[in-house]
This record gives sequence, structure tokens and C-alpha cells, in this order.
Amino acid sequence: MVPRGRGIEPPGQLPLPLKLDRFAAFETFVADSNETLVRHLQTVAHGERSDVVWICGAKGRGKSHLLQATCRAADRAGIRPMYLPLGTDGELDPDCLLGLDSIGLLALDQVDAVAGRPAWEARLFAVLEGMQSSGRPLLLAADTVPSAARFALADLASRAAAATVYRLNPLSDDGQRQALEEHARGLGLELDEATARYLLTRVEREVGELCRWLDRLDRASLVEQRRLTVPFVRKALKSGASF
Repeated sequence: MVPRGRGIEPPGQLPLPLKLDRFAAFETFVADSNETLVRHLQTVAHGERSDVVWICGAKGRGKSHLLQATCRAADRAGIRPMYLPLGTDGELDPDCLLGLDSIGLLALDQVDAVAGRPAWEARLFAVLEGMQSSGRPLLLAADTVPSAARFALADLASRAAAATVYRLNPLSDDGQRQALEEHARGLGLELDEATARYLLTRVEREVGELCRWLDRLDRASLVEQRRLTVPFVRKALKSGASF
């Protein structure tokens, strides 16, 4: 597992911690109709490819999960990764991108959040150009395809358009249930099909939110020494699982 708090130190910059959600791994991602993308990212994580990959899709389809899973697998393979979400308003400065083109594998999330912002676009273009010239892989994730990202910098728009683009397809109902069960299994929880289906009808069907609920239910089940059954989950949801 990638250790939390590992950072890098570009010239003049403070270390940026590599913080990955504990559930974000290839093992917990249900590919469903996204198998080609997953296979591509696995080859990137193992150093077999070094291209620029743009992943797009609506919120909750697993973009962040896949970026982080690739970083986690790359770290295990001995490749120095960095995951950085750009959509954290007010928390980041464009200069946080300085020196990142020296990273073994760079994954930038929510890239469209900085479109139309000159300082950010200039730094992003420099990163893209640096990663490509050094033959290092760059993963980019956004809600839209590159042509719809509304980059003002023509060179950046052109480089982004040349990336290998994948659109994440939504999971089927069975795929969502399987994903929930996989995450539960990763936590050491027993989640039968009936309970999984009940939870899916009661909470937002976004992978991150589902995993946060599983964490709460995990704590609740430990406190009460109860298995995850439909009655127990119903009670926990009503109480907000504030255990």
C-alpha cells in the first residue's frame, strides 16, 4: 500500500503529500464495460506504456478511483507516482505544478477545474510538455472530453486533444452491487446481496460515497458487535451511523 504522507520536493516547493483513499485500488474497481481502460492503466502502472491518457465521465463513475489505483500499483512496481486533484478551490496555487514533470507517473484529477485560468494553464502546459519530452506517463481526468474543456491556451488545448481519451461508462446495477461487495470484502465485512441492494437504494450511488458509508457501517458493526444485515443497516442509516 502506498504510504500516506510521501512527498516530493521540486525546487523552491514544499513537499506535496501523496494521499490515496484506502479503497482506491484496481482490485476494488469493477470494470464492467470499462475493461479496455483498466487494462491500459495497468500497463501504465507497470511501466509498459508512457502515453498521455485523458479519462472523462460524470461525477461518481470512478475517475479518481482509477487515477489513485494506478498510482498505488505504480508505487508497488517501484515507479514514483503523484496524484493531485486540481479542483480544490483556494487550497492550491499554480506553482504546485512546478517540478512535477520529474515524477515517474503523474495523475492530475479535475483538470477542467483550472480551464480558462491563465496561470494554471501555463503551468499545466509546461507539465504536459515536460512529461511527454521525458517519456513519462501522464494521466488526466475531467468531466468532459478535451475539446469541451474550454482551455484558453491554444497549445494546451492542442496537446490535450492529442491524448488517448477514454469515456468512463456507468456501471450496470449488477456492477454497482458487485463494486459495493468488493469494497466491503476489502474491509473484512460480510455483505450479502440483499443488504447490498438495500444500501444501494438508500444512499448516493457514487463510489466514494458508498465507501464512506461502508466505513461508517464498519465502525457501527464493531461498536454493536453486529453483522451487516438489512435491519442493522436500516438502523444505522437512520442514525447517520455516527458511531
